[in-house]
Amino acid sequence: MTVFKKLANLESPNDVERDAAIQRFKSSFEASWKAAKQYLYDVEGVEAGSPKSVVRSCREVHLLEDDKAIMALEMVNDHNLTVHTYNEELAFKIHKNLPRYNNLLTQWVERMKEKVME
Repeated sequence: MTVFKKLANLESPNDVERDAAIQRFKSSFEASWKAAKQYLYDVEGVEAGSPKSVVRSCREVHLLEDDKAIMALEMVNDHNLTVHTYNEELAFKIHKNLPRYNNLLTQWVERMKEKVME
């Protein structure tokens, strides 16, 4: 996620950098929610099928706190909107959220690692 972190934290990206950041967000998000889905199944014995159900289940097993779960659900919504980034206004809105999404994804993955090591 280090490349995503660099791109997400660019203050005044050009169009190419912004689009690259959004693409890195998409792949980082996909890897993270799928890892969480597998964690839930393997460690917690919980089956969840969609990104939103994975987020909700992670909240239920205390992998995500309430405020982080709310942000994660917003992140899922933004991820779903990335197919419309040809809309400049939407692309700017999503890019503005990327630094906090990067932090959330990093914390989420770290929390899973910690729980597995317990």
